[in-house]
Amino acid sequence: MTNHSVVTEFILLGILHTEGLETMLFVLFLSFYLFILMGNLLILLAIISSTQLHTLMYFFLCKLSVFDIFFPSVSSPKMLFYLSGNSAISYAGCVSQLFFYHFLGCTECFLYTVMPYDHFVACYPLRYTVIMSHSVCAILALGTSIFGCIRAIFLTTLTFQLSYCGLNEVDYYFCDIPVMLKLACADISALEMVGFISVGLMPLSCFLLILTSYNHIFYSILQIHSAEGRRCAFSTCSAHLTAILLFYTPVVLIYLQPTPSLWLNATVQVLNNLVTPMLNPLIYSLWNKEVKSSLRKILYHLGFLPEHL
Repeated sequence: MTNHSVVTEFILLGILHTEGLETMLFVLFLSFYLFILMGNLLILLAIISSTQLHTLMYFFLCKLSVFDIFFPSVSSPKMLFYLSGNSAISYAGCVSQLFFYHFLGCTECFLYTVMPYDHFVACYPLRYTVIMSHSVCAILALGTSIFGCIRAIFLTTLTFQLSYCGLNEVDYYFCDIPVMLKLACADISALEMVGFISVGLMPLSCFLLILTSYNHIFYSILQIHSAEGRRCAFSTCSAHLTAILLFYTPVVLIYLQPTPSLWLNATVQVLNNLVTPMLNPLIYSLWNKEVKSSLRKILYHLGFLPEHL
């Protein structure tokens, strides 16, 4: 391929310093991916099968589980193909991967921002059903997806309106904005700044909104007179805060670094793409009595648990 030829496919070079570890990483990442699918499908089954969990709060948890299935599915299958020896990805495939990665990731980011609002309103049970009506809930759920889609279209267009000629080796294990901009045949300084603002500062802004919401939530919880009520409220909020920290920490580390490190980025991105979606079902089931109880019933009916546990 000459320096002036138009790129029609890219070669994924994978994670730095992992030569000779392909088989071990394939087994490890495949195990993570299967646990993600199994764990989040069980959470969905637990919520759908229990009428007690057919509330607006669990509707958002359902949507989170769906996105925790699809988000790692954008990069994980191709990463597994790379580890098994097939490292090529078409130009259209690279565009699709970048779009869906940021669409699903951004929607999940907005969803994490909306969920504390639901928890805050839940502190006022007499007004909860009035404020969080089904129409409001649907608007919030749909709004997160629409804004996520708009942002993903903007970032994908921004990245691929550039010309890609000559070099086609992506020094990463999937197509993401920082590594793709390095291959462009153009001045990317302005685009890097726009990408930094859009990809880095937007999640940071959402995170600050979440912290503000939880400041009000914890104040409201402290006003609850019942010790059991406070314990239950803190348990629900603790699960969500743990999931938030697992989601936002990798995003901040990857996109707000002053001097990006490919090896650190890849390691943190694996955490974000595989480990966090795998841990979310554990977090929400272990710290939630209703979900835990529903999961026990499902596992019992599937024959994985004895009748008396």
